[in-house]
Amino acid sequence: MLSALARPAGAALRRSFSTSAQEMPVFPLKYHNQKNNAKVAVLGASGGIGQPLSLLLKNSPLVSRLTLYDIAHTPGVAADLSHIETRAKVKGYLGPDQLPDCLKGCDVVVIPAGVPRKPGMTRDDLFNTNATIVATLAAACAQHCPEAMICIISNPVNSTIPITAEVFKKHGVYDPNKIFGVTTLDIVRANTFVAELKGLDPARVSVPVIGGHAGKTIIPLISQCTPKVDFPQDQLTALTGRIQEAGTEVVKAKAGAGSATLSMAYAGARFVFSLVDAMNGKEGVVECSFVKSQETECTYFSTPLLLGKKGLEKNLGIGKVSSFEEKMIAEAIPELKASIKKGEDFVKNMK
Repeated sequence: MLSALARPAGAALRRSFSTSAQEMPVFPLKYHNQKNNAKVAVLGASGGIGQPLSLLLKNSPLVSRLTLYDIAHTPGVAADLSHIETRAKVKGYLGPDQLPDCLKGCDVVVIPAGVPRKPGMTRDDLFNTNATIVATLAAACAQHCPEAMICIISNPVNSTIPITAEVFKKHGVYDPNKIFGVTTLDIVRANTFVAELKGLDPARVSVPVIGGHAGKTIIPLISQCTPKVDFPQDQLTALTGRIQEAGTEVVKAKAGAGSATLSMAYAGARFVFSLVDAMNGKEGVVECSFVKSQETECTYFSTPLLLGKKGLEKNLGIGKVSSFEEKMIAEAIPELKASIKKGEDFVKNMK
């Protein structure tokens, strides 16, 4: 009885992630269909984001193999997930010695590894610990699955993406179209908050969020929202501030017990499903992501991207913005440049 109840929920969950999932049965009959055979690795799979993210990936018919890596508890997480009645084969890997085996043959690697924010901490306070973790994991990816799509969740994304890129360059396997900073949570939050204020269905609201993934570098383009919405300036300023500081809202509400994990897992899964859909040949898949960019004077910048079989197919750019949004972009650029440089310098100075 329970599984009969559970299945429609699974379908609904995936429907909200990606338009392509709408036509998909929960468990496709054509298991041999190559299109539904993504091999995905989650690095940091035992953590607050890693566990729910792995659960969502296990629940998707797009994933045929799910490999989980962490420095503790992964065999238990993998055993737990492996009992779920979906076809993705799950295996857990523990510690640096097992990391190469976890990565071999992967199409997509998602990296939520690192320490979470605590009250009073900025994303930048996480820098030293998370920079080392990301650099180490990126080096393993460059060696053992250089062709894979790399999706970085670990904060501060404004620095961890330049770190990943520099590590891939050091190994001679850098492809800027395959390294993505997952900023999807900013879009998810913007959609939710706009929908709440306007009494709309959040699943039908789409707000592009550009720039970076911390504080004032998060720039929601409310002027480009679909459907079109209007706010008086004081409400628009408050709404923008709430989107920019939504992570801190969760950190405070959890009162020292962690940061945004469940919503981040949802957003990470949404991005991965979009990416895999595009890799499978679905056309018109667009997501915002923090990537190598020539759209501004920053060498990395988040904008809407058209995704394709080989990752980033086309950068769709910033588009037409309001004067309020233009001012936010100008104010974000110095901070973004500093964060990017910090990441690049970290790799240069690595022993």
